[in-house]
Amino acid sequence: MLRKLIGNGSSMEQDQHKKTKKSSTTTTNKITGTVVLMKKNILELNNPVAGVGDRFHELIGETVSFRLVSADRADSVAPILSSSTAECSWIPCFGPITFLIQRIKGRDSKKDGISERVSIPLANHLKGKLSKPANLEHWLTELPGVIAVDSKFKITFDWDDDMGVPGAFLVMNKHHSEFYLKTVTLDNVPNHDGKIHFICNSWVYPTKDKKDRIFFSNKAYLPHETPEPLKVLREEELETLRGTGEGERKESDRVYDYALYNDLGDPDKGLKYVRPTLGGSSEYPYPRRGRTGRPPSEKDPKCESRVPLPESLSIYVPRDERFSHVKLAEFAAYGAESAGQVVLPELESLCDHTPKEFDCFQDELKLYEGGIAPSKAEILDKLREKSPLEMLKVLLPADGRSPFKFPTPQVIKEDEWAWRTDEEFAREMLAGANPVVICRLKAFPPVSKLDPKVYGNQNSSITEKHIKGNLEGLSVYEALERKKLVLLDHHDTVMPYLRRINTASKSYASRTLLFLKHDGTLKPVAIELSLPHPNGDELGAVSKVYTPAEEGVEKSIWQLAKAYVAVNDSGNHQVISHWLHTHATMEPFIIATNRQLSILHPIHKLLQPHFRDTMNINALGRQILINAGGMLERTVFQGKYAMEISSLAYKDWVFTDQALPRDLLKRGMAVKDSGSPHGYKLFVEDYPFAVDGLEIWSAIRTWVKEYCSFYYKDDAKIVNDTELQNWWQEVREKGHGDKKDEPWWPKMKTLDELIESCTIIIWVASALHAAINFGQYPYGGYGPNRPSLSRRFMPEPGTPEYEELKENPDAAFLKTITSQFLTLLGISLIEILSIHSTDEVYLGQRDTPEWTSDAEPLKSFERFGKKLREIERNIDARNCDERYRNRVGPVKMPYYLLYPTSESGLTGQGIPNSISM
Repeated sequence: MLRKLIGNGSSMEQDQHKKTKKSSTTTTNKITGTVVLMKKNILELNNPVAGVGDRFHELIGETVSFRLVSADRADSVAPILSSSTAECSWIPCFGPITFLIQRIKGRDSKKDGISERVSIPLANHLKGKLSKPANLEHWLTELPGVIAVDSKFKITFDWDDDMGVPGAFLVMNKHHSEFYLKTVTLDNVPNHDGKIHFICNSWVYPTKDKKDRIFFSNKAYLPHETPEPLKVLREEELETLRGTGEGERKESDRVYDYALYNDLGDPDKGLKYVRPTLGGSSEYPYPRRGRTGRPPSEKDPKCESRVPLPESLSIYVPRDERFSHVKLAEFAAYGAESAGQVVLPELESLCDHTPKEFDCFQDELKLYEGGIAPSKAEILDKLREKSPLEMLKVLLPADGRSPFKFPTPQVIKEDEWAWRTDEEFAREMLAGANPVVICRLKAFPPVSKLDPKVYGNQNSSITEKHIKGNLEGLSVYEALERKKLVLLDHHDTVMPYLRRINTASKSYASRTLLFLKHDGTLKPVAIELSLPHPNGDELGAVSKVYTPAEEGVEKSIWQLAKAYVAVNDSGNHQVISHWLHTHATMEPFIIATNRQLSILHPIHKLLQPHFRDTMNINALGRQILINAGGMLERTVFQGKYAMEISSLAYKDWVFTDQALPRDLLKRGMAVKDSGSPHGYKLFVEDYPFAVDGLEIWSAIRTWVKEYCSFYYKDDAKIVNDTELQNWWQEVREKGHGDKKDEPWWPKMKTLDELIESCTIIIWVASALHAAINFGQYPYGGYGPNRPSLSRRFMPEPGTPEYEELKENPDAAFLKTITSQFLTLLGISLIEILSIHSTDEVYLGQRDTPEWTSDAEPLKSFERFGKKLREIERNIDARNCDERYRNRVGPVKMPYYLLYPTSESGLTGQGIPNSISM
């Protein structure tokens, strides 16, 4: 019966239109427009096969057509929707309608399906009037080029006076291939002042199921404020993005859904590659990832099968989440360059008397030396400037450096040895690659939070005797009272897994105690290195404390102690500070936003720039980086337990604590103070990450507050916003489902809660990620400064290793930290991760100035941009102020990691809008 009714819909619609003759006073106008798109490409080159196919289809009349949809004039027909497919037919109606929705549940012994009778008021379910189809003009006469560039086409619509103002358009692609639709701009629209902009940024695939794609204008609407003719289209688009939760996703899909991290292991390759599923259990809680729907592995049905390594770039993410063609080309080029950087030194080492080892620091420095003669370099620079291909520019380094050599990391650019000083070792805890762990010591000695019933006594063994000579005449308790003692504590994070880690490594759990000197710098006064008790975890830790020394073998032992701390810090930085606290925890917000907030929703428009490329880089990470046997497991001390440790850390993750002020308060590095800048007083006043970060945080929050306050005049609008409430509920219950019952989640009932939540999301995706990602190569590109592995324990007196340490301390140091091959692999990885692509969009920028049509938000965004430029000037001034020694340090490396803008490449500065690398 339902199918019959739907089948008759088309003829009924035709009959109705025959009866509804156009009024003699109605005038048909011509609306002209410009369509900007990019044709299918292969990296930076146009796809010739696709081009020929598209032209053939154009010749036989299978074109790309557009139909405008009125935002304020409804058609005199209403849709019959199928809830399982989101397809619709049309029937004429003049009042509330009643229709059947047949949900096909699949046949079984009891029933074939469920029918529901639904009564829906007419006024809520009319779609806007449609224009006649209009085709892109002059597709055939446009000469195809070799390089993939934007193409502009004119288009002309017939639009009647009584059709109101367009608020959306439908596009049908009958060509051979997909294209990337960027923008559509309409001119001379009747009853409207100025242009109407449609910001699309989406791949439009050939229409095979006869469905049109819908795109809306850049006007933002809360759900209840949406013009009636657009409401159904708004909901239909969200249903498409949500999908059915079934089946394997195809390349062309735009479906966002959730899955557990059951794709890291590869049981089909053997027990060595089995890894636990992260998420969905109290033992291994974890944020959710994007669902691919790949079939299960053969040996473990609970584990998702893997994509073959050569097909890594084809791993599913919603199509519009993929890298741009420019970024993908650069990514491939940097990968090719890195392969050469790794292979050549390995080949050279075969001629060395100790293959696969660095014999001295000079061997490591050779990785960065050498280049091209100046005259030849000038020629290559000219080639770079004239090349339209970004890929070629990557392979021809601008600095004259050989493509087989690594760029010199900033940490050794001015001074090859300053990294070894105690001051620089401490400074990097405040201004280095991982400045988010250090905390103020509140009790002496440091206390463990590990369960003593399981792990025994894990409290610190550092005593006043160890440190009293390095406290500028203060006692320990005076130093505590004056808030002069700070701690870098990796003990509790590492210890639960250390026994297992050390089956393949030689690592310690570390605590580093530092003293705040009168000049504002930090001085390390003790390092505690701990191992599990050999007779069982319940017997506690076996610890040894090391203190600074300036000469003899004690100096070499102190240098090794600092290296073991750096190994802890480097590994925990990658696994927790970087991957977990930014990449992994943000992905659920991206999925929920696309599933529950329409592109028309103002909060979607606010957050969308901060999600760019994140799902793609995360998918690639699961494929080649954090997977079993991947690059992360091979290059960090945690090895195969790296992701399990991140799951352990997720147990302590609190969304509201990701706000920078809350984080600083929690770590004891600040207190509230209305008389201080941004309302917080720092105990370490020269704390570059915190000083610059609070400026950035305040600017973001001001922008978010102005933006949200424009759309939400009172808390009632927050509560009554169905899309917003569904979004927040899904973030908690699905995206972060293992933490859904935590009491700290904002209730999303007030404007303040919305402002704070959006500020946190933007802060984490932009500034926090920038601060802990783009310093990786500048600080860690020189392996000895931030080693990620240790291969030997601290030498004990009377052993050959101890004698070697006395006779050749540099060789002993290099034999203790990361080996040559893994050093090369590690620095090639962090080089790629530290690079800005040429199409990067930075904080305070948008990829198009017409991202919204609302004037007040545009003015607020302009003020935000001006504030960020002011912050840049402030950062420049602080970096030149000699009072702030922690901003430059012995390595003479100014702190620019939170400088908002940057050029492309390896710069050590710049805050991209999103976690894009």
